[in-house]
Amino acid sequence: MYLTKEVKAEIFKKHGKSETDTGSTEGQIALFTHRINHLTNHLKKNRKDFNTQRSLVKMVGKRRDLLNYLVKTDIERYRAIVKDLGLRK
Repeated sequence: MYLTKEVKAEIFKKHGKSETDTGSTEGQIALFTHRINHLTNHLKKNRKDFNTQRSLVKMVGKRRDLLNYLVKTDIERYRAIVKDLGLRK
């Protein structure tokens, strides 16, 4: 599986407040980004996998909602996470 406990812990350690802080906005955005990148690569190989395509669109929407929340609450944290993850906008 592509997303093991160790990978999740690494993501939350790097972008969250700690390894066990799985609820922070930055950690959730980083996790969604990791999953979105994985699904994007999957869809490049499997163009007709429409269930995965729908899941990808929903995940992008959830990440966008979290980014919008972060813009409203703390613009500096938003800029830092966008720069760190290499997201556009």
